[in-house]
Amino acid sequence: MIRVVLPAHLRDLAAVRGEVHLDVAHLTTQGQLLDALEAAYPVLRGTIREHGTLRRRPFVRFFACQEDLSHDPPDSPLPDAVLSGSEPFVILGAMAGG
Repeated sequence: MIRVVLPAHLRDLAAVRGEVHLDVAHLTTQGQLLDALEAAYPVLRGTIREHGTLRRRPFVRFFACQEDLSHDPPDSPLPDAVLSGSEPFVILGAMAGG
């Protein structure tokens, strides 16, 4: 089971409380995880990744195991700790401004 932590506004949009659990055995990459998340919660389509290109939206960041995975390609393997469920995959909304 893979654990996903969403920012509050996406949890509200998806009508979930706490972590999202994805029980999909074939997940091995960041792109597959996001595909499964959007399949389970279709309302999230287009909020994390662009509709057509599936590129990460600006100001959305991905973290796991205390590492920033935001710029990793979608076919990058997920860390073993995420795949085992011992660590969550964290999606955050970044802030900008001055």
